[in-house]
Amino acid sequence: MKKVLGRIDKIDFPELHLTEVDVKIDTGAYTSAIHCSKIKEVNGLLYCTFESKGHPNFNGKEVVFSNYTLTDVKSSNGQNENRYKIKTTAIFFGKSYKINLTLSTRDDMKFPVLIGRQFLRQKFMVDVDLENQSFKNPINEHSYSFS
Repeated sequence: MKKVLGRIDKIDFPELHLTEVDVKIDTGAYTSAIHCSKIKEVNGLLYCTFESKGHPNFNGKEVVFSNYTLTDVKSSNGQNENRYKIKTTAIFFGKSYKINLTLSTRDDMKFPVLIGRQFLRQKFMVDVDLENQSFKNPINEHSYSFS
């Protein structure tokens, strides 16, 4: 049974110490991305600070990753970017899901997190008339099943 997400939501990223983060559900994007204000790589470790003036839930804590990769991403303006990619946990409808996130500077964007098709596939449907389904309904009563 697939759960139904709206076009925007609020979710938690417990391993990143982030709660009630505004996310945009974007079926036009393949990958998912999160705003990271400072990124540095030192001795095989990736240091990332999640801080943003426009997004108060980004608390400025630094998180260290030992497991990360680099990946090419085509941005919304059509240019290829080489970004760091991490795997972490996201909470949707009260359930933990593993998610790959590319790290990007999204300070000028309305939403600090973009959730793309790679994560949504096989798990969720999107109804653009809805908002905050996971946040409002930890157990989603608007689920659909397909034969």
